[in-house]
Amino acid sequence: MNDGVVEGDWEYRPLKLPPGVSRVTAAVQLSIQAEFAGWELSRVRLYSDGTRRVVLRRRRPRAGVPGLMI
Repeated sequence: MNDGVVEGDWEYRPLKLPPGVSRVTAAVQLSIQAEFAGWELSRVRLYSDGTRRVVLRRRRPRAGVPGLMI
């Protein structure tokens, strides 16, 4: 996995899936990322050679209210 990029309230993480990865396998991998790491699908680009470039995103945690401990 490549390094993520932070833009405003969102953190983005690009992924490259090689041509041999089936659609079902790709969906399972992305579901695992969503379930356990809080990522959601932002963009998918399918190239003619079968490579997929995927961008995942998740909201960055907001800082709490100063002086308030929960």
